[in-house]
Amino acid sequence: MRILLLCHAFNSLSQRVHAELRAAGHEVSVELDISDEVTSEAVALFKPDVLVAPFLKRKIPEAVFAEVPCLIVHPGPPGDRGPAALDWAVLEGEPEWGVSIIRATEELDGGPVLASRMFATRPARKSSLYRIEVTEGAVAALFEALARVERGEPGDPPPPGRWRDPVPPAARRIDWSTDKTATVLNKIRSADGFPGVIDEIAGREVRLFNAWTEPELTGEPGALLAHCHGAVCRATLDGAVWIGHLKESGERSFKRRATAVLGEAVADLPGRELDADPETGRGPIRYREFGAVGILDFDFYNGAMSTEDCRALLAAYEQATRRPTRVIVLAGGADFWSNGMDLNAIEAAASPPDESWDNIRAIDEVAEAVIRTTSHLTVSAIGGNAAAGGVFLALAADQVWARSGVVLNPHYKNMGNLYGSEYWTYLLPKRVGEGGIKAVMGHRLPMLAAEAEALGLIDRTGPNHRPDFDTFVLDQAARLAGDDFESRLAAKIERRERDEAERPLHDYRDAELERMRMNFYGFDPSYHVARFRLVRRSPHAWTPLYLAHHRARVGGK
Repeated sequence: MRILLLCHAFNSLSQRVHAELRAAGHEVSVELDISDEVTSEAVALFKPDVLVAPFLKRKIPEAVFAEVPCLIVHPGPPGDRGPAALDWAVLEGEPEWGVSIIRATEELDGGPVLASRMFATRPARKSSLYRIEVTEGAVAALFEALARVERGEPGDPPPPGRWRDPVPPAARRIDWSTDKTATVLNKIRSADGFPGVIDEIAGREVRLFNAWTEPELTGEPGALLAHCHGAVCRATLDGAVWIGHLKESGERSFKRRATAVLGEAVADLPGRELDADPETGRGPIRYREFGAVGILDFDFYNGAMSTEDCRALLAAYEQATRRPTRVIVLAGGADFWSNGMDLNAIEAAASPPDESWDNIRAIDEVAEAVIRTTSHLTVSAIGGNAAAGGVFLALAADQVWARSGVVLNPHYKNMGNLYGSEYWTYLLPKRVGEGGIKAVMGHRLPMLAAEAEALGLIDRTGPNHRPDFDTFVLDQAARLAGDDFESRLAAKIERRERDEAERPLHDYRDAELERMRMNFYGFDPSYHVARFRLVRRSPHAWTPLYLAHHRARVGGK
């Protein structure tokens, strides 16, 4: 089928849908939802069999849904209507929720239901539920819906339901004197991603994001208790929570580490060290051992790795190499394995070029430590999405395994044509050959694990269901640590020595960083402009041609 994706932004769900449809053999093009006129023009140019809207914030014009079947992905079960379905589900603690494929009509979310899927809700951020449970349900339901459209079926009448407006700020307002930890977490998690919970800290109005439980500290409800790795700890009625990110009031503001926003107001708080213990630890890094296998989790918010994050990860990795294990698994986080540099932290810095320079060198230090490891075999287990430098950091390991449903964006081009580092000029040719470099680095579309494996970018594709993937990783890692471990390790050491003799590792890094220096400090501002627009969520004025194939064809005539 010819399928046009119409989306407010090419977000994680849109990328997954795009990759799945292409893998199934459909011809897919994308139009960003800029205006009714632009949408109508895209339909006229592409002449799709179906229009699919994975992520919209506006109504599809009647002229469009009257001409072509339009399928809306709604993150709520049949009968649920309104723009904040998942917000309400998390806020009210729904034990089960769903996702529906609805045919667009004049009535918002009131059209025929073509397919749906239900799922159990985790105690997690709204954004995490969206990226995992909603996305998996949407993909399965969408293929069922497309099959019904092909058969000419109109869909089922929507069941009785209710319309709900966006969650009013008052419904999420935290009363620190009476709200328990679970209530505070529910409120913040229901607004994570967008719009955040409005609150006041140290006399300043802010929006709260990225909260988790503190295992030990307590204090006067509402009091600030400590800081740790950019987060601040605040007491609740029955415990305390950590708040990782804040956003100040104002149209131009964006999410930053809590301590960076609060500044001097939290300077005198006692500091707490990062602790990687899986039960009592603080912060985004955890380390676990299963016999001869050590698993290092690093669940950085939105997959962004700041300079400080990279240094903390390097310290945790080096400590893992000193453990009496045989295999180290780099497991990333639940939503993202890694997306590379922390662009928000860079944008907020006094000198974005200097912070960019520090950040890329800090990531390189992690990559180099993994490459040079001779005490263990290493595995990158990509269970969450990965992009840009995060993908190439994963390649530093001896083996790279990915969950079948993850979305990979192994390129830097979309961020102002960054050259990239993380030793990709050393790592990538070894996997795909010199002829495969262009196929990977020039590929600006998201890809699934199967496509990455076919290119040689990764070694193995594992089960899609996350618990099954985790079991697969542990089982396969234990096999690596088995009887032939010594011979595998010896062969690895020999390869590294041979490669070093042929060309020292630092030569690759120096050459990459010289190109990156030009991106950061040179006359071409493309990287800084692209970062500014992304971080500050500037509205789209057009759809890039690598997405809008229907417009690329017109431009090429």
